[in-house]
Amino acid sequence: MRFVPRFTDGQAFPHALGKIVCVGRNYADHARELDNPVPSEPLLFIKPATSAVPLGGTLDVPFSRGEVHYEAELALLIGETLTHATADEAESAIVGIGLALDLTLRDVQARLKEKGHPWEVAKGFDGACPLSHFLPLGRIPNWNALSFELHIDGELRQRGEGADMLFPVPTLVAEMSRHFTLEPGDVVLTGTPAGVGQLSRGAQLRLTLTGGLEVSARVVE
Repeated sequence: MRFVPRFTDGQAFPHALGKIVCVGRNYADHARELDNPVPSEPLLFIKPATSAVPLGGTLDVPFSRGEVHYEAELALLIGETLTHATADEAESAIVGIGLALDLTLRDVQARLKEKGHPWEVAKGFDGACPLSHFLPLGRIPNWNALSFELHIDGELRQRGEGADMLFPVPTLVAEMSRHFTLEPGDVVLTGTPAGVGQLSRGAQLRLTLTGGLEVSARVVE
């Protein structure tokens, strides 16, 4: 069944989920933990709408394809069409804030990278983007004050601070709109902080976001 973006009050967003535009290495500490250079401009890629599943309850993870790594991220729901937008225009087009997991088939990705091949299949497979409901935005938040956390089996694994992003939200969304027209129903993932790692069967996940959003899930196969 096609994923439908919803707000935390239960209301469905009036547009179908579109593409999911992601950024790599938007936190310097994450780039360093993977021995990657810190980028001077956003590294963008796209997950298809078919990769989205609800974040909560159980997560069906394809362990048969090798290691599956988690990356917790802030997710933004786009409510207006953006093309070559300014930072102010980009900021005003965000209608919801939620949480996401950018799941990666790490073994598959490594093999493809080694051969110099594209690695979309490692990032865009069915179920690769668990998404929470979205907190509705009545006004533009203080992006620097936002923080989110991922706990696995009761242990804090990741904590992201808006103030630590290499490319702040308005700048990032505006830059994305220079390459890909963003449309209502598109979702933007804003990068992951340090602490990424391998998921395991039966793991209990809990993600929280300032503003009162909390979601829990259990990993299955």
